[in-house]
Amino acid sequence: MSAQPAPRHIVFAVAPDLVLLDACGPIEAFWRAELAARAAAQVQQAAQATSTTAGEPCAYRITVASLEGGVLPTFVGLPIVTERLDTLAADAIDTLIVPGTPIDDTTPLQAGLVDWIAANAPRARRVASVCTGAFYLAAAGLLDGRRATTHWRNAAALGRRFPKVDIDPDPIFIRDERAGRVVWTSAGVTAGIDLSLALIEEDCGHDVAMHAARRLVVFMKRPGGQAQFSEALAAQTSAGGTFDALHGWMAANLHTELSVERLAEAANMSPRTFARRYADEVGRTPARTVSAMRVEAAAHALVQSRQPLKRIAADCGFGSEQNLRRAFERRYGVLPLEYRTRFAAA
Repeated sequence: MSAQPAPRHIVFAVAPDLVLLDACGPIEAFWRAELAARAAAQVQQAAQATSTTAGEPCAYRITVASLEGGVLPTFVGLPIVTERLDTLAADAIDTLIVPGTPIDDTTPLQAGLVDWIAANAPRARRVASVCTGAFYLAAAGLLDGRRATTHWRNAAALGRRFPKVDIDPDPIFIRDERAGRVVWTSAGVTAGIDLSLALIEEDCGHDVAMHAARRLVVFMKRPGGQAQFSEALAAQTSAGGTFDALHGWMAANLHTELSVERLAEAANMSPRTFARRYADEVGRTPARTVSAMRVEAAAHALVQSRQPLKRIAADCGFGSEQNLRRAFERRYGVLPLEYRTRFAAA
């Protein structure tokens, strides 16, 4: 009988004021995956009594560690007990995950934790962050030249503090592989569960990841390209109310031509003034907002109706199914019908 495979060591390197769900959500996902793998192994062994391949196909060992170790305060006030990071020097690390803490443009990072991440990340097979944990990865130099995401509310601050990082505020999580190193980043709080399910699928296969998702009562494992936040609401939030009425009008008229000239007319401005003020206040061009809103409207139609792609493309202003497919692949990394399969209610 062959030896059981060594558990994959998952290390959560945490800072004071940890956002608790950033860590406990992924921890629960890894635990559920291990339970699912054990059950699958038992079924396989029972079906193949003469098999010599006994052992767990997917096993994890979890360590939550901080600089000082001991009791660590969390953002919600519930303390947790942690190991000291310096006690892990002799331990192999399969996956290093850095959860988030409340961070803005001026919040200082824990310098010792940044140094530890920079020194120890190279010995991990892969590195990941949840929410504002991306600030620590960026400070350690692990995101330079890479595409990364974080909580939508912190994306602009991350870009200002670390201009070498290619920030994409839209996806739930991003996997960036280059120079032989894999770095994952995710959006906030519950997106850490989606990230963990993706890591589990990479380790243990689709069935185990889906079983863990069901045990967590996560309706469906979301792909990383799914948007964090409603485009219409995000646009209104970033505009501070200036273009609220316009965004509502745009959402109701996606099937029509929405050129800068027409949008400027609806906003009672000249095209030049409108384009400049919109970019200054919303943080992106009008065309980008129109495109994002159209894709979101199409995604909603795909999961809420059985309309054919041709009708959805027309209603959402794409003009053709081909344009709709291209937009979906750029935004979500999947084709429209695959998106419908993943998310549509039975």
